[in-house]
Amino acid sequence: MIETAIALWVHDAFIRPYFGDVLVVLLIYAFIKAFFKTPVLTTALSVLFFSFLIEGLQYLNFIKYLNLENNRLAKTVLGNSFAFEDLICYAVGFLIILIFEKAFHRKRIE
Repeated sequence: MIETAIALWVHDAFIRPYFGDVLVVLLIYAFIKAFFKTPVLTTALSVLFFSFLIEGLQYLNFIKYLNLENNRLAKTVLGNSFAFEDLICYAVGFLIILIFEKAFHRKRIE
């Protein structure tokens, strides 16, 4: 809900473009871990890959190929514009996951 609220109603220069992109990686990771007992590194890398894939689809303007460029929900979920900075934010989210898991679970990240 927080991520959706940011996407729909926050139009600033930091929260939406940067914090929201870091947060989405953390939220997807937490969602997966809530239901599946998967290895930390495998899950975190999968989420990072998925995030990069979505950004790549934005670069290719994939939403236009789906004929959803006027659909507000589709634009919110899939996004509609590529930004290199988003890739950096996703990587930051990935690093936060690894740091958090290492610090609070005191085990080797596999």
